[in-house]
Amino acid sequence: NAVYSHQGLTYGGLVFLSKLKAEKAEVILDEILFFLKENKIETFNYKPIPGFYFSEGNAVIDFFLLKRGAVLERKEMNLAVNLTTPLKISKSKMKHFRRIENLDLDIFEEENFDPFWEKVLEPRLLEKFDAKPVHSKEEMALLKSKFPQNIKQYSAYRNDEIIAGITIFETKNGIKSQYGATSKIGEEFRALDFLFINLIHKYKRKGKHFFDMGIVDSDTEDYNSGLLKQKEELGCSVYNQDFYKIEIK
Repeated sequence: NAVYSHQGLTYGGLVFLSKLKAEKAEVILDEILFFLKENKIETFNYKPIPGFYFSEGNAVIDFFLLKRGAVLERKEMNLAVNLTTPLKISKSKMKHFRRIENLDLDIFEEENFDPFWEKVLEPRLLEKFDAKPVHSKEEMALLKSKFPQNIKQYSAYRNDEIIAGITIFETKNGIKSQYGATSKIGEEFRALDFLFINLIHKYKRKGKHFFDMGIVDSDTEDYNSGLLKQKEELGCSVYNQDFYKIEIK
């Protein structure tokens, strides 16, 4: 008896032509709510796409939902680097980055997800959080086969041993880091920061608008303060991730 625009996904929901005017969007929303009521749906949960994914405003549905009695159920902090402005990577991060540059770390774009999944991501998630990645390596390989230009794996190696990796989803204007992890050896060399900073500079040079590093939620607190600090030191700013809920009457 409940409908979600989308849940775990970064973006999804209602799709409009860019030229659609607000009054038409209001009519479309009313038709959706009417359809849901006719089908005995009691609640509609709507998660707006973070604003930095758009070159133009995209808050029209948020406005009309609130006018119809929706409540802002919660907010989360979404961290992203604005690549169209001067980078704000912290001095301490850059100091370590310059030191690491002389340690013979190699960065590769890989076609195969197995090394990162098997030797870094899965063991570290299991060890630190008793958890598994949302995607299996087979699922990632399938996704990449369907979207070869949009899903990429970057890995950092030292002496032919993988020590860190970042899996990214690339859109027209930006980058989303879906997974990032480092081995214990990689932690000693700050290999994940090294990889992030290289990719931030790479995609700024390519003319991308933003680098989305996701939310900083926590199972036990309002947010993960350590993760927030790490992402801010990499140059991220905080953007809203809102969640609306409307009771359909």
